[in-house]
Amino acid sequence: MQEASLEREGRVHKVNLLQMDNAVLAFCYEGTMKIGTLAVSTAGLTEGVVGTSSVLLGGKYLIAARALAERSAAIFKKMSLISLNTTLSEGEALRVYSGLLDKVRSP
Repeated sequence: MQEASLEREGRVHKVNLLQMDNAVLAFCYEGTMKIGTLAVSTAGLTEGVVGTSSVLLGGKYLIAARALAERSAAIFKKMSLISLNTTLSEGEALRVYSGLLDKVRSP
């Protein structure tokens, strides 16, 4: 499992990522690992095309979770399942965890 973290205002934000042959599973959280809003996205069939995506569970951070799933699918070119659990505002959560996804994919 790959991990990237960022400390900000006394809180540690993390992304734990598990790459499989056909999919990516990522947990985006602060503090201890918790399940949050779950979103899934398929990879686009051609370059620059977003696949289908949907929020599976949760009522908070719907846009951020879905956007992170789409970003992960585009980065790894695989189906992606994302869990997002944080106390950040939705826009800030998208910015922080998107940056951590970029960081975790870099060797």
